[in-house]
Amino acid sequence: MNQEFITALSEIVKEKGISEDLLFETIEDALVAAYKKNYANSAAQNVNVTMNRGTGEIHVYSRKNVVLEVQDEVSEINLEDARKIDPRYELEDVVEMEVTPKQFGRVAAQAAKQVVIQRIKEAERSIIYDEFITKEYDIITGAVIRKDKGNVFVDLGRIEAVLGPNEQMPGESYDFNERLKLYIVEVKNLPKGAQVVVSRTHPGLVRRLFELEVPEIYNGVVEIKSIAREAGSRTKIAVYSNDENVDPMGACVGPKGSRVQNIVNELKNERIDIIKWSKLPEEYIANALSPAKVIDVTINEDGKAAQVVVEDNQLSLAIGKEGQNVRLAAKLTGWKIDIKSKSQLEKREVEE
Repeated sequence: MNQEFITALSEIVKEKGISEDLLFETIEDALVAAYKKNYANSAAQNVNVTMNRGTGEIHVYSRKNVVLEVQDEVSEINLEDARKIDPRYELEDVVEMEVTPKQFGRVAAQAAKQVVIQRIKEAERSIIYDEFITKEYDIITGAVIRKDKGNVFVDLGRIEAVLGPNEQMPGESYDFNERLKLYIVEVKNLPKGAQVVVSRTHPGLVRRLFELEVPEIYNGVVEIKSIAREAGSRTKIAVYSNDENVDPMGACVGPKGSRVQNIVNELKNERIDIIKWSKLPEEYIANALSPAKVIDVTINEDGKAAQVVVEDNQLSLAIGKEGQNVRLAAKLTGWKIDIKSKSQLEKREVEE
């Protein structure tokens, strides 16, 4: 080892954030392994290797236990011979004698290089994981770089993320270099490095977009109580204000609808229904069926089910296309919802 190598190691420690002590200890362990591999016929197999951290100078020492009677010449030395080296040795001490081979520098350099490369890779993987684990459940912007077998690969700067088929919004094309806002569902620390799982369909994407777009949500005045989403088509979001002077729905809509429109644009015209949350189930369920107007809600606490009555001309609106409106309302509130028109209810009452 030479001074250039030591200087290079110092630079790596600074740039990659690797522990200097850990790096040198790992190199010394690798040098022990390299010695045993390349000098298998040597009598000294129980060895210790040290590297001077200032000069890079390497020394190999044979380690032998001090005993009364030698059973294994490779690992033991008798007390008499040990005291010829140093009179202060006692039984059970360890004697170290230098056995550095003349040509060990070349072997050591190769072993050290391999360790350093490995440590750099490990450090970079760790740094990337540490960076992205703090962004879990948050939004990140990435650029589409390619598509393969239904997957969309997105450049996040330090790492590529894969947007799987189930995480893609219906109707989105994902063109090359297109910039996307993505929700980080999970960050995994795998042997090959960090893996970032992203989504465009997760309800968390809508939540974080509102938190970023609406100051009242960001500062806690307005709360998002629940979200139900069918990505690419429609989302219902229930909001509540902790300040009676702040209208939660108005805050989310924004001046001239600007706040919600920005979110709609980001979600490629996905429809968003903003409804007012209520601790009263009847009121909450009625609000959740917006834009339909509800006449009455009767709830069954035991089955957590609700019967809803609407005007005849509101029935199709309350149910929604292919049942979407009532399906999202049920998911949003957590209640099973059965909708009847006023005439259907009257007819049933007559029959009964």
